[in-house]
Amino acid sequence: MEKEDLLKSRIGLKLVAIGKMSKVFALQRFAKEEHEISPEQFSVLAVLAENNGMHQSQIGQATMKDKANITRIINILETNGLVRRNSEVDKRKVNKIYITEKGIKAYEKILPTILDIWQSTIDGINASEIEVMLKVLAQIRQNLDEKLNLREKV
Repeated sequence: MEKEDLLKSRIGLKLVAIGKMSKVFALQRFAKEEHEISPEQFSVLAVLAENNGMHQSQIGQATMKDKANITRIINILETNGLVRRNSEVDKRKVNKIYITEKGIKAYEKILPTILDIWQSTIDGINASEIEVMLKVLAQIRQNLDEKLNLREKV
């Protein structure tokens, strides 16, 4: 595709718009179903449900949220008894964040809503189109990861 055609296609703006629309759709569904946490808070629980006992910075990288946002979200989740901090003392004080039993129950309660939201967003798109889309998005992400160094290299 020519550079001028890429500019006219406004790929970046479309991706941003879809992201914002998805966020609003999730917020509306969470409000309608009266979930006790926000979609943002759920994303942190989901990361911990898959990899319990992570440092705050790792959670931030996994959810693409900055330090202040992650601190705020974890504080709220901890106040509500959904996560707990465990201090580790090495060269400096470091906290690992763990999902609690109450957090797991909240995650499991909300997961069907999340899955339904995702399913709603792909209505009318067949499996092979989704597969191609995921490959393209993964390549775009890899291109950006290499240029920005946003993630820790493992």
